Amino acid sequence: MALYVKAAEILEKAERKQGALKTLVYDSKFANIKQLFALVCETQRFSTVLQELIESTKLLKQTKLKMQLAKVLVYDLVIGQGLKCGGSWKATMMKHRSRLQAELARMKIKQKVSRNEDLLPAGVQQSTADHLPRAGHIILQDKASCLPAYLLNPPAGSHVIDACAAPGNKTSHLAAIMKNKGKLFAFDLDAKRLATMSTLLLRAGVTCQQLANQDFLKVDPDSLQYKDVEYILLDPSCSGSGMVCLRDNISADQEKDQARLASLASFQLRCLNHGLRFPRLKRLVYSTCSIHSQENEEVVKACLQQNPGFRLVPLLAQWPERGLEPVTQCLRASTTKTRTHGFFVALLEKHSRTGNINQRQPVQIRDPEVTAYSPPTCEKRPEASETEYKPTTAADLVYSKKTDSTPGKKKRRKRKKKNRAATV
Repeated sequence: MALYVKAAEILEKAERKQGALKTLVYDSKFANIKQLFALVCETQRFSTVLQELIESTKLLKQTKLKMQLAKVLVYDLVIGQGLKCGGSWKATMMKHRSRLQAELARMKIKQKVSRNEDLLPAGVQQSTADHLPRAGHIILQDKASCLPAYLLNPPAGSHVIDACAAPGNKTSHLAAIMKNKGKLFAFDLDAKRLATMSTLLLRAGVTCQQLANQDFLKVDPDSLQYKDVEYILLDPSCSGSGMVCLRDNISADQEKDQARLASLASFQLRCLNHGLRFPRLKRLVYSTCSIHSQENEEVVKACLQQNPGFRLVPLLAQWPERGLEPVTQCLRASTTKTRTHGFFVALLEKHSRTGNINQRQPVQIRDPEVTAYSPPTCEKRPEASETEYKPTTAADLVYSKKTDSTPGKKKRRKRKKKNRAATV
């Protein structure tokens, strides 16, 4: 029963917008994360169908269950693989199974469909063919979630950072693009999620990763360990408003929602600015699974204003949905135009506005008044003192020239004889 209680708790938190569904699942510390995540996602996907079933059969009144708990139980009972609990809960639900199954059949007849999937709204329908038995060698992602690693496109052998990495889908995608060569530094603050990520990467055959249970904002960009990092993928925590299984319903408390968005946008901008501090960085991809411009275009615009050495790279000219003005170089994704989750991607590239000017070395111009007797140092020469000898007359200049020479003995003897003759 612990599985259903925990799933109901997560769905309630998601409904109150206390976090993205995936984040809430991994933060729950539940023993079987995969089982919990599958149940929560599928219950959320069939939410409207389940609610109609519960209301039409008056299940809540007869069982005293709360709506979210009733949804997860009913999902496994009549749509999923059967209840995974025993005791009084299972006995209670089994009493109502026939009525629930009959009501589900009536809904299909009314809408003239034969599959449970066909009861879903058009935007959330998925093909049953997407369920594939696997051992971890194939990792499934939504098309929009594949964009960040694909657009960053780090070459084999490069040094790359995945700043907010867990649960590791984008990390494994990066490793595949890098041909598993180079260094892939992956950070996440949640140790539980990082452990799950380690298992995922191991099964996928990834060996170039270096995982760290660390806050990316506390990573030192000037550390020698990251001196060769040229590519960063930044997919920070966001509202999750683009996730199909966490539909962004209008909240009664809009003031609270705006405060939460402002807090998230502030955090995202800090992460983005921090990522651009790595000295050898060439390109950084910023992405969110949010539909709000406050977390997307506004964060990017603020970052560009604060970092004039970077610019946006135009992405996929044929992509049908662009970033909002004026950052149309970015991409957006949605259930309507691209038939994916709601998503946003921007690619920032380092550039120099001053061209080669900053690369020029200062030219040393020699002072034309400096003579051959100038001292070979860069120190300033002291001013001449009053006791220092200064030639001021013609005779002095002649004398100074003579004393600079080194006459032989014969010349000195001749000079002495001339002086004696002059005295006589």
